[in-house]
Amino acid sequence: MTNTVADLMRRNLLDVFNEPDPERRGAAIAETYAEDVVWHEPDRVVRGREALDERATELRAQAPDWVFHPDGPVSVNDDLGHLGFQYGPAGQPPVATGMDIAHCKDGVIIELYTIVAEVGQPS
Repeated sequence: MTNTVADLMRRNLLDVFNEPDPERRGAAIAETYAEDVVWHEPDRVVRGREALDERATELRAQAPDWVFHPDGPVSVNDDLGHLGFQYGPAGQPPVATGMDIAHCKDGVIIELYTIVAEVGQPS
């Protein structure tokens, strides 16, 4: 089964960046991204699945009780996907909002852009 762009956008947010278990996160990364994926964050560029996994692990460690929630539906235009998100402590108002925009090809994300708008300061 080939992942659709909408599937990939949801997996990116929920199965990778919300996943606390390293093995499940690693499996989701292998199924969601190209081996040579390029992820553009506001302050860095991450290249490759392994580096993306390391960065996702680092983000989880910085705020282990925080979760991502989709902020609206996935938008798709050909091979591009967009999904807004909210991020913050589970069960509380979000501390940050943002969006992921991904270029997809052959059922995987090949390039990902994350844009973040701060809402408040982490506690």
